[in-house]
Parts: sequence; structure tokens; C-alpha cells
Amino acid sequence: MSRTNDEQAPESNDARAAASAEPPALRTHPIALLPALLVCGAAVLLFGFMLPIAGYSMLAAGLLAAWLCDRSGRTERLLADLALIAIGQVIISTVPLKADLSDEGMVRFAVVLGLAVLVPYVISRFVYREHVIRFPWRTGRRWNRTQWLYLIFVTLAGWLILPFYFITSGSYQNWPTVTEPDTIARLFVGVAAVGTWDELFFVCTVFVLLRRHFPSWQANLLQTIVFVSFLWELGYQSWGPLLTIPFALIQGYTFKLTKSLTYVFVVHMLFDAVVFAVIVYAHTGWPAIFLLAP
Repeated sequence: MSRTNDEQAPESNDARAAASAEPPALRTHPIALLPALLVCGAAVLLFGFMLPIAGYSMLAAGLLAAWLCDRSGRTERLLADLALIAIGQVIISTVPLKADLSDEGMVRFAVVLGLAVLVPYVISRFVYREHVIRFPWRTGRRWNRTQWLYLIFVTLAGWLILPFYFITSGSYQNWPTVTEPDTIARLFVGVAAVGTWDELFFVCTVFVLLRRHFPSWQANLLQTIVFVSFLWELGYQSWGPLLTIPFALIQGYTFKLTKSLTYVFVVHMLFDAVVFAVIVYAHTGWPAIFLLAP
């Protein structure tokens, strides 16, 4: 997304960090797609079909294949990066992802999902001695007109499409019944927290690590497999992947263009605000603001 001259601003340290976050050139080979597909595809078994043994076996096969690729000299540090993605998936798989608004459920989600981001970051930063995984909240760049218009588009698209999806598919029932103020407040916190985590893990961790080895479009497709599988178990089922696949792809592409975690976070929060409102509406009939609600 281009900027006009009057929209430019001096770049901060975070901006320079974001610019330097472009993946360094590593030796790679088309065969690297095989282990990457095994590692990312394991998410379908772990989160889509909830088959942990089969999923862990697929992860192990992917890591073994990555080791063989590195050992052959065709690839470089493929095993190290795919291992971080695999570790994150294993940590996530230790708890059921069905929405749970109890105290215990929210704490469990916070701890496990937090570790899924923190552990790969710590290993990358302090064991590998690399600074590949970054969280560029500030870029020192003003958003241009296209970016602002896109935020409006995302909100309107969600407002039009999401009520029809959640209600006609019955997917809103995958979330707890929310009719009381305290449960509605918990739902709001939960939706916002998981949406934030999505960008930290799928975009800033999985996508960034994959981009070291593959063209951006391939890395984006691979991270989408993991992203959509997670969202499926979370509750975006029925024909939900028709929405979540393009959303995951666009979020990865938007991050590539803007290099801004803040921007993709705002996009996600606007979308999730509509998700929250639709789930509450489906359970309570309020707020009655949706044009295409059944």
C-alpha cells in the first residue's frame, strides 16, 4: 500500500526494526515444501479432527523430513524453524479449544495460548540467538487512505455476512449461551483476547518463520492451514472455512504489505467486534442492527 508524501512520518526505532524484520536469505529448495506441509497439515488432524496421536506422528514425520533436507545441504535451518511451529501446535493441542467462559476455562486458555507464543519466541531469541519473531506494534508510518477505507470495508463485510453465517449454520451454538451481563462481558474479553493471540501466533510467528524458506504466497497458504484448523475447533464450523480461509490469507498478505502488527490487529478487532455482537444477538435478540440476520 503506497503512501503520499504528506502521509510520510519520520521512522521510529520500531519502524526500522519492522523494516529489518524481512526474512534473511536462507538456502532453500522446493523439496522443503514436503516437511512444511506435514508440519502445518498436522493442524488439520490436531484441531480439525482432534486426532492427537495421528497429528503428533505427522509433526514428527515433518520434522524428520526437515532434518533430512538440512542434512542433505538443500535447505538451511528448516528443522529449527519448523520445530518452533510444531512446538506451538503441540502446546495448543494440550487443551480443548471449545469456548469456555468459566474462570478455569479462561485462565487455561490464557496460559496455554500465551505459552504457544512465548515458548517459540524465547527459543528463537535466546537459544537460536536470532531475532526473527518480532511484534512490530509501531512502525512510525501513518495509515494511508486505502488502509482506512479497508477498515470500513472489513466492518461492513462482517456486518453483512456474519449474521447469516452464524445463525443459518447454527455455529453460534458453539459458544456458550450469553444472556447475562457478566457472561456477555466475558465473551467480549475472550473474543478480543483470542483475536489478538491469532495475530501474534499465526502471522507474527508461523507466517514469519515460513517466509524465511518460501515465497510469501506459499508461506501464507501454509499458515492458513494452521489458522483455519484452529478456528474450526474454536467454533467456526459448518461452511465457516469459506470465510476463515480468505480472512487468514488476507491477514497474512496485509501484514506482508504493512509490516504492522497494529494494523492487522485493528482489522481483526473490527471483525471480532461484529462476531461478538452477532453471537450476543443470536442468543438474546439484541442488538438488532443486522440487515441480513435471518
